[in-house]
Amino acid sequence: MIKFNLLLLILFSLLTSNISTGQNLSTDKKYIFKRGDINGIGKWYMGREIAYVMGFQGINWLERSDREKEENVSKLIQNMSINPDDTIADIGAGSGYHAFRMAPLVKNGMVYAVDIQVEMLSEIEKTKKIIKTKNIETILGTEKSIHLPKNSVDKILMVDVYHEFSFPIEMMASIKKALKPDGELFLIEYKGEDLKVPIKKIHKMTENRL
Repeated sequence: MIKFNLLLLILFSLLTSNISTGQNLSTDKKYIFKRGDINGIGKWYMGREIAYVMGFQGINWLERSDREKEENVSKLIQNMSINPDDTIADIGAGSGYHAFRMAPLVKNGMVYAVDIQVEMLSEIEKTKKIIKTKNIETILGTEKSIHLPKNSVDKILMVDVYHEFSFPIEMMASIKKALKPDGELFLIEYKGEDLKVPIKKIHKMTENRL
């Protein structure tokens, strides 16, 4: 089985002031619109085309049995150094694959599963009832906001989702706002430099475009 090569960025109190919530920059000047990949939305940011969001029809792929072997999810969660009192936001939570693995580690805390697709959140709610999980709360986000209060979370996890943000500037500003001053962001993407990864090019990220 091929182990996917993932690009991991761990940012502490990250997101420099140029994307703060009080920014005055014109986002229109930051985004370029032109034709590109058939799997892209025709909108470019920092030299890369933004990909279409993977639909809820891909839930089976998110829950595939080989995912642990391919992505070493256990190591990722271990490296997050999760504390029992942490409040964690899983952005682009999908079916809740990561959220349900983090929830037992925050016995006194909370995991916010944020997604823009109602169908994904409904799937999480179904699983919550089946396994009786009480410390996962689903949040319906938008293309521009994760809809979490200011300084409300200790850690934010984004797995294979940043490249699909249709408004990355606005979304990262929303994420910065939600993080506590000493909060951490864990950003995971399939590494574009690794040609062996069997993922469409537009769904990968290179280090110089993050």
